[in-house]
Amino acid sequence: MTLLSLLRKRRSIRQFEPKPVEQEKIESLVEALLRSPSSRGYNPWEFIVVTDRDVIARLARAKLHGSAFLESAPLAIVVCANPSVSDVWVEDCSISAILAQLTAESLGLSSCWVQIRKRPHDAEQTAREYVVQLLGLPDFFRVEAILGIGYPDEEKPPHPSSSLLYEKVHYNAYKSDGSDEEDSST
Repeated sequence: MTLLSLLRKRRSIRQFEPKPVEQEKIESLVEALLRSPSSRGYNPWEFIVVTDRDVIARLARAKLHGSAFLESAPLAIVVCANPSVSDVWVEDCSISAILAQLTAESLGLSSCWVQIRKRPHDAEQTAREYVVQLLGLPDFFRVEAILGIGYPDEEKPPHPSSSLLYEKVHYNAYKSDGSDEEDSST
C-alpha cells in the first residue's frame, strides 16, 4: 500500500474493539516514533506507551471535551517533550505523532489524536498539568497530544476527492480568487 493510499483511507476513529494491540505492532509503532524526523536531530520528544486500562481510563478524563473516547482504546501513546532541548518541539512532536498514526493504519489499526497542549482539564488545571501529574512526568515537560490506537469498531468512508480544498493550493505565489480583495472604489 502506498502512503497516498493510506492517506486516502485514514480517518479519525474513536471507537475501538476491546482486543489488545499485539506487542510486535506496539514495537513497530515505537520504531516509527523514534525514526521520525526532528529539527537538527535534537529529538526533544518523549513517548509514554500506555496499555494499562486504568491509566487509559484516567487519560480519557484529561480534558473537558474530546478525550473521553480514549476509554475504549486498548493503547494510548502520550507524545510529550522537553522544551529546553529544542524550540521547535511542537513541530517535532506533531511529526512523530502523525507518523505513528500512519504506521498504525498500515498495521490494520486505527487512531485518533487528542490535543492536550493549550487545552483545559477543568477550571483550575490545564490538560498538560493533569497528564504530567498522572504519569509522573517532570514538571517542565510539555504534552502535545495523546494518540488513541486500536482495532476499529466503527467504519467511516474515506473523504471524497471532491471534498479536497484545492483552492488552498497556489503555485509560485499566492493568488487570490477575488473573494478576499478589498473594494478599491471606496
